[in-house]
Amino acid sequence: MALQQTKPHISTLSLRHVLPEPLAVEQWAEIRPVIDGRDLLAAVHPDGVSSCSYDGWLGAVQDCPLAAAKEARQVELSNNDCDTGCCGGVFVTVRREGPFVLWTGWKNTNDIRVPSPPELRFDAAQYDAALAAAADDVSWEDPVHTAARLVAQALGNGEWFTRWGYRLVLVRPYRRELPADRKSPSVSVLFSPIDSRCTPTYYGLGFTVTGDETVEDQARRFLTRTLADDPRKSATLYGP
Repeated sequence: MALQQTKPHISTLSLRHVLPEPLAVEQWAEIRPVIDGRDLLAAVHPDGVSSCSYDGWLGAVQDCPLAAAKEARQVELSNNDCDTGCCGGVFVTVRREGPFVLWTGWKNTNDIRVPSPPELRFDAAQYDAALAAAADDVSWEDPVHTAARLVAQALGNGEWFTRWGYRLVLVRPYRRELPADRKSPSVSVLFSPIDSRCTPTYYGLGFTVTGDETVEDQARRFLTRTLADDPRKSATLYGP
């Protein structure tokens, strides 16, 4: 009598957006992996934050942090609101294998006593759909995140900065919600000369997000002003 083979379990991925604490290092929403209905990081790194933030979904979905290709790569899933080389985190190897996406090779440098999850197997089509849905979901945004997203999408290809000899480094929202902090929410754009990678010089642009007009109008006015001339002329210098 032949033994009946057990089919491997196919997990389901969904992605949950969570706003960070007002003073967290990363101010974009955390993208938290939910596996078969359970928040994965709550089990393996309950005091950590997701290393996959929404800014990683602002470009093409196939370039987002959790995108799976035939070539395996290690992905940082969580950190302690700090650099993982210093404070540890959770890592997994992601690869595409035929009609499946596999998560294997778990590594927990935050706490080696925590049991690693088993190998996870996803239907590739469902997995890709979850990534796309996370990119399209903006229901979590507050006004400063909407403004930052609009600016990041407009500047995302970097062509404008390249024209002037610069490279876009980041676009970041800043939330100011504590009573002791009188500053308003703001959006910051950081760029650097293309030839200054060894000893970086950074320039910053930004604007305050107010309730006086629509977020779309505020972002549009900032972009019109920024794209009108050499962006360095109105920027603040950071560095040597």
